[in-house]
Amino acid sequence: MPHFELKMPKLGESVEQATITKWFIKEGDVIEEEQSLLEIATDKVDSEIPSPVDGKVVKVFFKENDLVAVGTVIALINTDGSDESEVPSTSEEVPASTTAAATASAGGKEESSDASQATRFYSPLVKSIAKQEGISVAELEQLHGSGAEGRVRKEDILGYLENRGSAPAPKTATQAQVQPQAQAAAPAPDAPKVKVNVSVGAEDTVVEMDRMRKLIAEHMVHSKHTAAHVTAMVEVDMQNVVDWRNKNKSGFEKRYGVKLTYMPIFMEAVAKALRDFPAVNASVDGDKIIYRKNINLGIAVALPSGNLIVPVVRNADLLNVAGQAAELNRLASNARDGKLSPDDIQGGTFTISNFGSFNNVMGTPIINQPQVAILATGTIEKKPTVLETPHGDMIVARQKMFLSLSYDHRVVDGMLGGNFLRRIADYLEQFDINRDI
Repeated sequence: MPHFELKMPKLGESVEQATITKWFIKEGDVIEEEQSLLEIATDKVDSEIPSPVDGKVVKVFFKENDLVAVGTVIALINTDGSDESEVPSTSEEVPASTTAAATASAGGKEESSDASQATRFYSPLVKSIAKQEGISVAELEQLHGSGAEGRVRKEDILGYLENRGSAPAPKTATQAQVQPQAQAAAPAPDAPKVKVNVSVGAEDTVVEMDRMRKLIAEHMVHSKHTAAHVTAMVEVDMQNVVDWRNKNKSGFEKRYGVKLTYMPIFMEAVAKALRDFPAVNASVDGDKIIYRKNINLGIAVALPSGNLIVPVVRNADLLNVAGQAAELNRLASNARDGKLSPDDIQGGTFTISNFGSFNNVMGTPIINQPQVAILATGTIEKKPTVLETPHGDMIVARQKMFLSLSYDHRVVDGMLGGNFLRRIADYLEQFDINRDI
């Protein structure tokens, strides 16, 4: 009797496990393809998982609030309507514990390394077509899906094949030499944990961290244990940028329907600098460096809960300031409303954190693994500045801002990090005050 094994999907390149927050079905329910089966939560996003097949739910192996490793079988679905009184022996091998170490499937068969590189869910039919037609996972990841939350459906892949042809896409030199990353770089051995006894007073309030805060804490500590952090800083003359924004912000909002903030201008300068210094647009996988072709900028967004999330603006170097502003507005709104999709928070190659939005002068941000650098922007303030003129030096008021770049000294040396940061500052200082919106 055929049974489909529903496995915990991989919703991000560094996601190793997810929590089942809600089941929408129970054993014995008859379900349809694309019907929502459960809701899961990771440190990046909450998402509903649709069924890839029609059938009847035979067995559910985990309860709500269980933490489950990616790739673990979480349910069995009978797909042919036959008697399901006999559950396959593989179900007995599914661990009852919720340990994240159990990454193999219920039958004990490991998924191929190629399949494990996928950062979103694909139905068995789509994967079968991809295998038959020689479509790599990297190629499949680029397809835009018409299904729920961008899922690639049969029609999508068949339509792609009509335009692509049946021959496999040739591998680039980079793809041939560097195996795409399936997981974040393995963490360095943790330092010995020392138990700290904390006294609690009678008037103190003790509140347990919520799930997202715990995961953020683990992510930050992991990054500090993994990367050799160095932070460089530079002060930038922002007068041209400030004058241009003040002159155009009203017309910009009328024309495009979004407010003109400084962040799209920062993003434009960063994207240009990453094109100039592609070695900073990279990730580390063990002892390998992966140089990313696309420039996908993660922008740290504060949530109403006080936590942070980092949605990603893809191909940021191909967007103008208006395109950056529109996409940034969409992502920020969805983040605060809890409507981000898994694709919205995946694939970042460089991160920007705006300390200036909290009126902070500068900051030393922690690198978002497995990236190799992160930029912090400070508040823009009017300061006395010495200017050289044909008539001698003059002290004038200019709009100034600090930029600080934290980079991974394992792969980014001081010259590269310093030159990259200086290039961002140059693009901002040389901003054309007469450019059109």
